[in-house]
This record gives sequence, structure tokens and C-alpha cells, in this order.
Amino acid sequence: MNVLSEAQMKALSRLLVCGIRQVDACNDRAMKTPAPSFRRRLLMEALTVLAADPQTQITWLARHNVVTDEIALDFDHAFGMAEVLAEEGYVDRGVLPDLREIDAVLSEMSGPENADRWTKDALHVDEGWIRARRLARRALVAALGEWQQPLPEITVAR
Repeated sequence: MNVLSEAQMKALSRLLVCGIRQVDACNDRAMKTPAPSFRRRLLMEALTVLAADPQTQITWLARHNVVTDEIALDFDHAFGMAEVLAEEGYVDRGVLPDLREIDAVLSEMSGPENADRWTKDALHVDEGWIRARRLARRALVAALGEWQQPLPEITVAR
């Protein structure tokens, strides 16, 4: 097994972050504490994927060779920054209840007993996905004025 040095890990992290996102994520300070604009963009991108029509989500998943869980994982990661973004004034506090409800919906869907809710077919028919999609759209309208946004490009390290 090859073990990467700290310098190699830092270079790999920089490549992954800078390759996925834009310039504001590529300085040393941002690697430790991403700028609020970067964190806000992560949240908006996670909401954009969550808000997309089911077939658009399925196409996005296939293009990036990831499973349905990725939609929820990206939201979970971004949601963890939402309160601070609101405190900093980068996200209107009015969207926080919708974000909390999305988090609750996705949490309710978790667990091995709910595996059927994480299929591509479920994106079309599952009430949890439908509800999370509606809430994500509402949050995007409040934040950006419109819910339909270009879906983000991602790079997956395997």
C-alpha cells in the first residue's frame, strides 16, 4: 500500500477542491477555512441538485458515476454550514426552516430498512424525495429568485 506524505495529501486536496470549484477555494487560507462565498456556493449547488427534476437528477448521477446517496450527502455537508452562513449574512435566515426540514426528511429516509427509497426509480415516486425537492426549490427561489440553476460539475476521487 502506498502512503501519501502530508505534502502530497495537501496537493491532492488542492487539486480536488480547485478542480471541483472555482478560484476562491484555491488559496491556502481557503483550504483550511473556505470563504463564505465558497461555502454558500456549495449550499446552492447542493440545493440545485436536490431541486432538479428526477430525470435530470438521474442524468447527473450517471454523468458523474455516483449513486443517489450523493445527492443527500452533498446536502448534508452543505447544511452543516447553513447556520454560520446565516450568521455571517450570506444566507437569509428565512431559508433555514426549509433547510432543516430537508435535513429531517432525508434523515427519516435513512437506514437499511429504507434502501428502496435510495434508488433512481424512487427519485420519481418517493414522497420524501418529492417533499425534499419542493423544499429545495422554495429555498432556491428565496435565495436566488429562481430554482432552476445549472447543475454543478463534480469530481469524485476514487
